[in-house]
Amino acid sequence: LRGPPHGEILGAHIMGDQATELIAELTLARRLEATTEDLITTVHAHPTMHEAVHEAALASEGKLIHG
Repeated sequence: LRGPPHGEILGAHIMGDQATELIAELTLARRLEATTEDLITTVHAHPTMHEAVHEAALASEGKLIHG
């Protein structure tokens, strides 16, 4: 979830086998008042589950790569 007008991270919902691996990045983003642009410009290793966070941030800005 992101807020207008700057896209700050307001919260997140993650479900699945690796949810505990993925929520840490979004918890940190929330704590640091990061924006979706901050997540987009962060390097995410490939191939990893953390790419899902990157893709979600891109999608929220209408910049989806693998859609």
